[in-house]
Amino acid sequence: MDITEFFQQSAGKWFSQRTDHHPSLQKIDAGKGNLQIDFLSQSDPEAIALCQEYSIDPSFLVCGNRITWDGTIAIDPKKQVGSTILVAVAQGEDTRSGKILRALRSPQKQIVTGSYILGNDDILTLITEVETTYTEDRLWFASPNLRLRTSTCKQGDRVCSASLYSEIRMGLTSPSKQ
Repeated sequence: MDITEFFQQSAGKWFSQRTDHHPSLQKIDAGKGNLQIDFLSQSDPEAIALCQEYSIDPSFLVCGNRITWDGTIAIDPKKQVGSTILVAVAQGEDTRSGKILRALRSPQKQIVTGSYILGNDDILTLITEVETTYTEDRLWFASPNLRLRTSTCKQGDRVCSASLYSEIRMGLTSPSKQ
């Protein structure tokens, strides 16, 4: 599998369940929600615009995903709704690793850059560092319709949170943008 295949396989309508552990707060949360993931090709205007926001030549753009979510967590009945765009940018001929660009479309309008590595085991690792916070997400497919994800957030040597997600495909997405 290459990075484009991974992003294409992620496209669809998903039901997500998660468990979050916050060691410093001695608290465990559970959540659930719906995800809509759309594949973004190299020629997608949103993906190109994101590269331009980072002053990155769009010719290095490999592909991306637009992710929209709608869910809740057990400790807060308020619905959580949002969206983000992830774009993979090659840093050479090998597209199995490179930069990951993310734009969180929310009131904060966060823009974050990091790196990605797609291992020989087809596990995608996303690493982002913002100020003193280091986050590592690992995603893989247990089957075509079951995607698993772990997320670990650290500040220095201290783990802020560790999460496990199971995402079950509920249907196909709208037609992929080509």
